[in-house]
Amino acid sequence: FVGADLVLIPAGVPRKPGMNRSDLLKINLGIAKDLVEACAKFCPGAIIGLIVNPVNSVVPAMCEVYRRHGLDPKKIVGITTLDVVRANKFVHEI
Repeated sequence: FVGADLVLIPAGVPRKPGMNRSDLLKINLGIAKDLVEACAKFCPGAIIGLIVNPVNSVVPAMCEVYRRHGLDPKKIVGITTLDVVRANKFVHEI
């Protein structure tokens, strides 16, 4: 993806039974960090869309990673449409 303008990253593991939010965050932060650092190196001008849980915790952390590389953290966005689709399905089933 060298020189890409847009990178969509569906990354991370789903929460497993017995796994708490903190466990999920630690695992998914590590996965996202490796990928965001690769983007910083190979396509620093790209907008990065992260599809990861918990999105509200991972995205700010990845913005900080980008900032440490001297890049614009506003180029990293969280994509939450999957959560909206799941919620709509859940409400429909009630």
